[in-house]
Order: sequence, then structure tokens, then C-alpha cells
Amino acid sequence: MIPQLNKHDLAFPDPNDANEDGILVWGGDLNPSRLIRAYQNGIFPWYSKDDPILWWSPNPRLIMELDDFKLSKSLKKSMKKFNYKFDSNFQEVMQKCKSTPRNDQYGTWISDEIIEAFSTLYDMGIAHSIESYKDGELVGGLYGVVVGKVFCGESMFASVNDASKSAYAVLIKHLKEWGYDFIDCQVPTEHLKSLGAKEVKREYFLNRLLKVNMDKIDNVWEINKSLIE
Repeated sequence: MIPQLNKHDLAFPDPNDANEDGILVWGGDLNPSRLIRAYQNGIFPWYSKDDPILWWSPNPRLIMELDDFKLSKSLKKSMKKFNYKFDSNFQEVMQKCKSTPRNDQYGTWISDEIIEAFSTLYDMGIAHSIESYKDGELVGGLYGVVVGKVFCGESMFASVNDASKSAYAVLIKHLKEWGYDFIDCQVPTEHLKSLGAKEVKREYFLNRLLKVNMDKIDNVWEINKSLIE
């Protein structure tokens, strides 16, 4: 039986205690303090509309080592089609991640509740977006949460071919420059593995996260907000 969180207690069970599907616990709320505590411990919320909040700690875990990203010649060429910005349209990125149809799923897990919660993290300087623009229009991007030297990727969208992959490439370039360690891609997908992400054991991921998640990175996101490549 999956345990239930106490809504008045921010503590989580040991993330190694998740069941074989990766579900650790259910319930609680999306209070910013709870979300921050979750990500610091390698736990993230993922649930469907009208279902209780499910908190996950999957095994295996997918991560992207920044030096392992596969920048193909075709993608490098595509990147020249776009301009890029950080944190200029965070909510719109989330809305487009919510509304963009995907071949491998029906509906979306990004509810209004999720958008509100992550927008609060954005206001706190903890959640961030990287956006691709073409002719002044937002055509691709992604968002995630920063924990120390780790970027925890949440979702991405593209309305123009290669717009999200190009934003991802720009993100990786700057994470390397800023001293970040790796990207947490959460659940294994063939798309991210094709870009160089790899599956690791949960124990390895949690130990690695523990070593780097307390290191402070200066607010380079704000400094580079109006990045134009």
C-alpha cells in the first residue's frame, strides 16, 4: 500500500522506499516549501487531473551529463533559426507544454494547480524557462527547477521543428558555463536518450544529488535573462 503524506508535515519518506513503479507516496499539497523539499530529495510530483498528488522517485533514473549531449550537425544548423531568452515567458512556456499535442500520450499532467505552484517557484527564483523565438514568436522551450548545481527538467514543447531541442542545447551550453553538474531528466524516454541522456540506478542518482544540491549558484539566470544567441 502506498503511504499518504501528512498535509501538516513537510517530511517525505526515504526516496529509496518507492514501489516498483517509482511511486513513493501520495497526498499532501504543492506548497512551495514541500516542493523544494521534494526536489532536494530527488522526488517530484506527477499525476493526472482529478487524481490525488503522486510523488515519484523512479528507478532507474534518467540523467543528462552535460558533456554527453549529442549536438548533431543538423541541430546545430537549426539552432541558427531561433533567438533565445531565459525566464521571459515562464507561464506561457508552461501553458504551451500543457496544450501542445504529443504522439505518445493523451491529455496532460500539467494542471492549473501545477502551473500555479511552479509559477510561485519561478517568482522565488527556483524554477526557470529557456525559450526559442522565431520572428518574435515563442515557438519552443522548456522549464524546470534548480536544486543546487542540478537542473531538474520538467517538460518541453515545440510548435516549429527543432525549437525545443535547440533551446535544450542552449540550456546545456550555459549550464556548463555556469558550473552546473547535470540535468535530472526524471523518467526514461527514447527522445532524451537519443540526445545523450542515460539511465542510472536510483541509489547512484540520490548519492550524486546529495553531493551537489547544497552548492549555491549565483543568480546567473537573471543576469542572462535577455540572452540572444
